[in-house]
Amino acid sequence: MCGILAVLGCSDDSQAKRVRVLELSRRLKHRGPDWSGLHQHGDCYLAHQRLAIVDPASGDQPLFNEDKSVVVTVNGEIYNHEELRKKLVNHKFRTGSDCDVIAHLYEEYGEDFVDMLDGIFSFVLLDTRDNSYIVARDAIGVTSLYIGWGLDGSVWISSEMKGLNNDCEHFECFPPGHLYSSKTGVFRRWYNPPWFSEAIPSVPYDPLVLRRAFENAVIKRLMTDVPFGVLLSGGLDSSLVASITARYLAGTKTAKHWGSQLHSFCVGLENSPDLKAAREVAEYLGTVHHEFHFTVQDGIDAIEDVIYHIETYDVTTIRASTPMFLMSRKIKSLGVKMVISGEGSDEIFGGYLYFHKAPNKDEFHHETCRKIKALHQYDCLRANKATSAWGLEARVPFLDKQFINVAMSIDPESKMVSNQFIVVLELLGSLYMLLYFMNQIKKDEGRIEKWILRRAFDDEEHPYLPKHILYRQKEQFSDGVGYSWIDGLKAHADQHVTNKMMRNASNIFPHNTPTTKEAYYYRMIFERFFPQNSARLTVPGGATVACSTAKAVEWDSAWKNNLDPSGRAALGVHLSAYNAETPLSNMPSKVIDNIPRMIEVPRVAIQS
Repeated sequence: MCGILAVLGCSDDSQAKRVRVLELSRRLKHRGPDWSGLHQHGDCYLAHQRLAIVDPASGDQPLFNEDKSVVVTVNGEIYNHEELRKKLVNHKFRTGSDCDVIAHLYEEYGEDFVDMLDGIFSFVLLDTRDNSYIVARDAIGVTSLYIGWGLDGSVWISSEMKGLNNDCEHFECFPPGHLYSSKTGVFRRWYNPPWFSEAIPSVPYDPLVLRRAFENAVIKRLMTDVPFGVLLSGGLDSSLVASITARYLAGTKTAKHWGSQLHSFCVGLENSPDLKAAREVAEYLGTVHHEFHFTVQDGIDAIEDVIYHIETYDVTTIRASTPMFLMSRKIKSLGVKMVISGEGSDEIFGGYLYFHKAPNKDEFHHETCRKIKALHQYDCLRANKATSAWGLEARVPFLDKQFINVAMSIDPESKMVSNQFIVVLELLGSLYMLLYFMNQIKKDEGRIEKWILRRAFDDEEHPYLPKHILYRQKEQFSDGVGYSWIDGLKAHADQHVTNKMMRNASNIFPHNTPTTKEAYYYRMIFERFFPQNSARLTVPGGATVACSTAKAVEWDSAWKNNLDPSGRAALGVHLSAYNAETPLSNMPSKVIDNIPRMIEVPRVAIQS
C-alpha cells in the first residue's frame, strides 16, 4: 500500500508550506519506501509515497493526463486497468501503472467514473483548469483514508491519521464507497449495491456460482510485477485463498516473471493451533512455507508501535494486529512486497461463532450487512496498516465487489447454522471419528458456520483442501496464534492499570469508556500519540461478544455479562448452538478423549 497526502486550498503557496507538506508526507514513508513525489499547483499540494507493485520502473506518482492539467495521487490497485485502457483509445498513457487510467477516465466521464474501477483505492484528483478536486475511497474501505479541515479553509487528505492530526481543526475517517467533490463540498455515495439497503435476498444457493466468483476474485489479485505470497493461518478462509492461488498461478503473467512456486506465511506462538494447521495445508498444497514464531513478550514489546501504526484503541484490532505486524516485518525482510489474505469472509457468511444465536434469517442478514459496512474500522484497518507499517501490501479477495454481490444475494437461510451439526468437526483427526460423524449427519442438513462456502469447495474429484481443514471450526486470528497471547496481554495490562484507575475511567475517558484494564492500557497509549478529540472519535465503541455488533448482543441475554471480543467468549454459544441427535454423553469415549484443548472445557463437563 502506498501513502497519499494532499493539502487543498490552504491559501499558502510559500516554500515553508511546501516544506511542511513534505515533512508530513514523510510520516507515511513506511507505506511507500520506493519513491517520494510531490506536485504543487498554487495552494494545492499532492504528495505520494510509493510502494511499487505494478510497473516499478515508470509508475512513480503523482500521475497526469497528457497535458498535465489533471493530477492524481493514488493508493491502491486497479485490477481491470487493461480493460479500461481499451475504452480510452484516444488517450496516451505515460506509464504502465494500473492507476494511470484514473486521470483519463475523469477526462472522459467526469466524476461518474469511480464505479468503473474494479479494485481497492484511495485517490485525490486535482483538475488544475478550474482548481476543483475530487477524493474517493474504495467500496468497502480496504485502503485507509482520512479527511480533515483546517482553520484557513483548507481540506486535508491522508492515508493515515498521523499525516494530518496536528494540522487540522477537525478530522475523521473518509467514508468507504464515497466521493467528495470540491464543487459541492459534500460526500456522495458512489457504491450502491443491492445488499446495501439490507433487503432480504432470495437467490437460491448455487455452489458452483459461488465457487467461480471467488476463484475469479483471487485470480485477478495475482496482478503483480514483484514477488508475492499468501498469508496462511490454516483456517478455512486463508487456506482457500492459498489453494486457489496455487491452482491457478502457473498460467499467469506473474508466474512467467517469478515462477509458479507459491510462498506461504504463518505466525504464532510455539505450538499454537494456527501453526500446526497451516503447516499441514502448506504441505498439502506444496507451497514454500515460512513459519514465524513470537513470544508473548515479543508481542507486548511491540504494542506501542502497533497502536501508533494501526491508529486505534479497539481491543480486538490490537490483539490481532500485533502478530500480523510482527509477521509483516519478517515477510518484507524476505523481499516479498505483496500478500493475499482472507479477511472479510466471516462478515459475508456469518462465520463468527455468535451468529449461531441469530434468531432468524432476517436478523442474520442484517448483521452481515452491518459487519461488512464496519469492516473499514476493524479487519480492513488491521490488514492494511499492520502490513503497510513495513512496506507490504495486503490484498483481500473476499472483499471483491463482484464476489460480495454474488454472496450477499444468496438467501440467508442457506448461510445459517443447522442445529443438527456438531461443532467438534475440529476433532476429525482420525478416520474413525470422521466416519462416526458423517454417519450421524446428513451432508445437506448438518451445517457448520460458513457451510455454503465449505460446500462450494468440497470437490471430491479435484479437492481443494483436506476434509478436516475444509471443515475446521472458526478461529479468530488473535485466538488462533495461541490462546496464551490474549491471556498474556490481560496479565500485562493488570500490572499497569490499577483498580483505582478503573474507578475513574469514566471521568478520564468519557467517550468509549474502557471497561477492562486491557482496554484502559491501550487507550492510554493511543491518547499519547493522538490526543485530539477527533482522533478518539475515529474509533468505534459499543458492547460486543466474540466480535459481534452491539445490536447482535441482544440475541442472548447471557452475553451482557460476558462482553469480550475473543472468540472464546462465545464458547457457550459454540457448544449449545449445535445439538446432535446423539447426546455428548453417549458419544464414543474415543471421540470425547480427542476434543482439543482449544475448546477449553473439562472432559468431565462434556460427559455430564
